[in-house]
Amino acid sequence: MRRAIFVAPFDELSEPGLVAELAVRAEERGWDGFFLWDHVAYRPPVTALADPWITMAAIAARTSRIITGPLVTPIARRRIHQLARETVSLDRLSGGRFVFGVGLGSDRTGEFDPARFGEEGDPRARARLLDDGLAKLQAYWDGEFEPRPVTRIPIWVAARWPNRRPMRRAARHDGVFPIDLPGPEALAELLAETPIAGDVVVTNPPGTDPAPWAEAGATWCLTGFGPQPTKTEVERAIDALEPRS
Repeated sequence: MRRAIFVAPFDELSEPGLVAELAVRAEERGWDGFFLWDHVAYRPPVTALADPWITMAAIAARTSRIITGPLVTPIARRRIHQLARETVSLDRLSGGRFVFGVGLGSDRTGEFDPARFGEEGDPRARARLLDDGLAKLQAYWDGEFEPRPVTRIPIWVAARWPNRRPMRRAARHDGVFPIDLPGPEALAELLAETPIAGDVVVTNPPGTDPAPWAEAGATWCLTGFGPQPTKTEVERAIDALEPRS
């Protein structure tokens, strides 16, 4: 199992340079990845947000080993041709250390507000835009745009428990990021119903024992902090990583 830090670049961590410093620290301590939430807005009390793509570029430029990526990007919010340029540029900047996490986007965060941002509010319509967008994106990666990625960019698909349909979408790609799981037994249940050939990524608070999650089928265990992470708590979690035997 690989281990990663997963932060929202919000409020105290809305400075890209600070987040990049934390990623450097994580790499030095032996973590495998450093992933970011991808939002343009969030419900109160969050007030300040950094752009995750600029922040990931800072991480990629200052590290040499850890994997980075957004968890997750709502493709319905993006222009696919621009997203193709951004994903490949970040992949090349990182030397192939980029993973692309995708999903529908959440109505719970206040982000998909058609009146405010002019975006699609219907989840079913966003699902269609997600599937169509992924097909177009992969065509750009495969040569419709140059340059191409350093290597094939993995796609991880988010799935919110207990919804099963996103699991079927994830099985067509490179991994699944199930969220709101009540426990490892729920993960085992999902994977028994829909086997995933690629990565299985879970997130839990600091101090969570990853062993039961690995036994349930997880290949990545992320340490997450909620929507208002602080520098001190992230540093504490980074430094607490147990050395591999």
